[in-house]
Amino acid sequence: MDLTPKKRRRLTYFIVGIAAVCIAIVFALKNLDMVRDAFSWIVSLIMPLIIGLVIALIINVPMSFFEKLLFSKCKKFNCPKMKTVISFAISLILILGILAGVVWLVIPELVDAVSVIVDGALNFIDKISHMTEEEIAQLPLGKLLLDIDWSKTLNNLQNWIKSQGGVIVDTAVGTVSSVASGIYDFFIAIVFAIYIIFNKETLKRQVSRLIKAWVPENVATFTIHATKVLGKNFRNFVSGQSLEAVILGVLCMIGMLILRIPYAPMVGALVGVTAIIPVVGGFIGAGVGAFMILTVSPVKAVIFLIFILVLQQIEGNVIYPKVMGSSVSLPSMWILAAVTIGGGIAGAVGMLLAVPVASTIYTLVGEATQKREVKNKSLETKTEVIE
Repeated sequence: MDLTPKKRRRLTYFIVGIAAVCIAIVFALKNLDMVRDAFSWIVSLIMPLIIGLVIALIINVPMSFFEKLLFSKCKKFNCPKMKTVISFAISLILILGILAGVVWLVIPELVDAVSVIVDGALNFIDKISHMTEEEIAQLPLGKLLLDIDWSKTLNNLQNWIKSQGGVIVDTAVGTVSSVASGIYDFFIAIVFAIYIIFNKETLKRQVSRLIKAWVPENVATFTIHATKVLGKNFRNFVSGQSLEAVILGVLCMIGMLILRIPYAPMVGALVGVTAIIPVVGGFIGAGVGAFMILTVSPVKAVIFLIFILVLQQIEGNVIYPKVMGSSVSLPSMWILAAVTIGGGIAGAVGMLLAVPVASTIYTLVGEATQKREVKNKSLETKTEVIE
């Protein structure tokens, strides 16, 4: 086979590339711990930027809506900057207002619920301390309480606290350090998100130019197309998930009012906000709500849990497919798989990103499969014509 110098160079680059990839794979397999630590370090290093990107993408959804609603006919020279600033301010006020409202509803009631439980426990201990052994034995689990050597248990607890004093201090210091680091990372993420939002058009042009200049034409075309599909899926996912969360929160509040379950507005708002996290978010809000209802009436808490399970089944099998089916082209089975994998990799942020990413992969694979089927069908037709 006669190879031109250009073809030889391409073949050399290809062989060297394959060899480098094989060496990298072997090295990674032999040093999995090192690779995992390096990957964790890189992820922790860029996590504020990832969170900032996610925040920017989320805020951009209502921003785009307000830009189209308020400035669709604006053609003045300073309109692009003005519409970005005003739309961003309205979107930020809207999001912060919703979060502040939920916090204002939930936190005081949650503090009251914890106070009720603590006061109940203290009153129970005080009541037991004034009871005789015969009266204690008549209580549920009273004999078990009498069999416990409370002096020995108290001494063991004191010794354990003394022995673990250093660990407790280190844990407290580590917790404070983690909180401070989390606040700093969140601040960096917010600043990065603002930079992205106010320079999104410039960033789009720059990234597009870089891809077209440094990546082969076919790969560049596919990458730009995949990015557009991902952006569309993310916008549709956020808007659809927000609508679904509002529906779930309203239905939860109405059902609780009908069943005369306490904390209906507060629990409904909490369930609605946490339902923004796909699949598991509603259960998180329901768990906190059940805890608070338990302090008022254990029976009502059980009724609430049964009600929320039924509501989740209705929402998951009827409402969610209707709302998200037209927004994100991804079957429910793959949504659950994506949320599970994304949550395992990056927690709540991974859950939010997993569905649009999986939907994008699903769409691109479907497009590629359709093209391959058309190509195979055309080849079969040509073969039949030749024969």
